[in-house]
Amino acid sequence: MNLLRPLLVVFCTIALIGNLVAADLTSPINPAEYPKPVRVACIGDSITEGAGVEAGKSYPSQLQALLGDKWMVKNFGLSGRTLLRKGDAPYWNEGAFKAAQDFQPDVVIIMLGTNDTKPQNWVHFDEFATDYREFVETFEKLASKPKIYVCRPCPVIEPGNFGIVNANVQAEIPIINQIALEKGLGIIDQNTALASRLELIPDKVHPNTAGAGILAATAYEALTGTAAPLTR
Repeated sequence: MNLLRPLLVVFCTIALIGNLVAADLTSPINPAEYPKPVRVACIGDSITEGAGVEAGKSYPSQLQALLGDKWMVKNFGLSGRTLLRKGDAPYWNEGAFKAAQDFQPDVVIIMLGTNDTKPQNWVHFDEFATDYREFVETFEKLASKPKIYVCRPCPVIEPGNFGIVNANVQAEIPIINQIALEKGLGIIDQNTALASRLELIPDKVHPNTAGAGILAATAYEALTGTAAPLTR
């Protein structure tokens, strides 16, 4: 029993250090510490791109409006894309993937996984964790050394449209959580943000303009550590 006590102390110390490192990596961003506007790359699928919202009201556009001119938010969302390399439309193969890297972002927000829940993609679910981890590592290697935030994907109203399955979205979330824990990434919980506002997802998958506003406000709070200002 006495031999176990020192090991327990060591384990707890390591865990504490890990938590402190993660907290430091995901602490609020202060634009004053950057010589230029903070560059934010929003990576994602049609929800990021802006399907189902008014023109110019995608969540990245609304996030830009909330953050102001000390930030530069760029939308790299592409409809239908998957995180899985073997998915039917892998984000990996798109010019937007390279463009997001060339942007040399200071902040990366990743919201992928919704299209991976489709039956033809779900057969490769065993590779989701590996592909997600390698996707994150691609951005970790950038010279800009960005802070990376991963999103718990938006809820889907069952039965989901377009072959998208909410139960599979929920199965992805523990994997995303684990990768965030391992790598000290920030988590933006877009799933909880809309779980009680399902009326803002009229086609069962894509948030409308008001829903995109909630996504933007949730991202704003994660980046700044403060609640989003009210906008008209």
